[in-house]
Amino acid sequence: MVINWIVKEFADLSSLELYQILQLRINVFMLEQECLYPECDDKDLKGRHLMGIMDGKVVAYARLLPHHVTYPDVSIGRVVVCPSKRHLKLGTVLMQEAISNMLKYFPGEAIRISAQAHLQSFYENVGFVRVSEEPYLEDNIPHVEMVLT
Repeated sequence: MVINWIVKEFADLSSLELYQILQLRINVFMLEQECLYPECDDKDLKGRHLMGIMDGKVVAYARLLPHHVTYPDVSIGRVVVCPSKRHLKLGTVLMQEAISNMLKYFPGEAIRISAQAHLQSFYENVGFVRVSEEPYLEDNIPHVEMVLT
């Protein structure tokens, strides 16, 4: 299993990369998780896009956002692994790559995420700490706010 990790700004994404990113996000967030929201938002234009590519296909993805796009802090969002590749346990590697890139682009900055509540322990295992008192609904799924300092 060879995965190439690539980070690109929106303007540098190829048509195929953008298609595969959106296909993955729509298939997981909108179809599997039944979250009805505009998947294409202006945040994509302002962030960097981390792709895990295997055999020419985007199989893991996270969006890396600068300050004041989602939060005053920098943030990671749209963390997703292709359902057919979940058995490979790519989530931890994806988050390690995302954190490493955020530290490169924003050294010394706190990184904030909105995590699905049932994944809190997963994010704690890569260093995040819960900062919200109560879970809140985001797209009808309970979430918690977490920070990595």
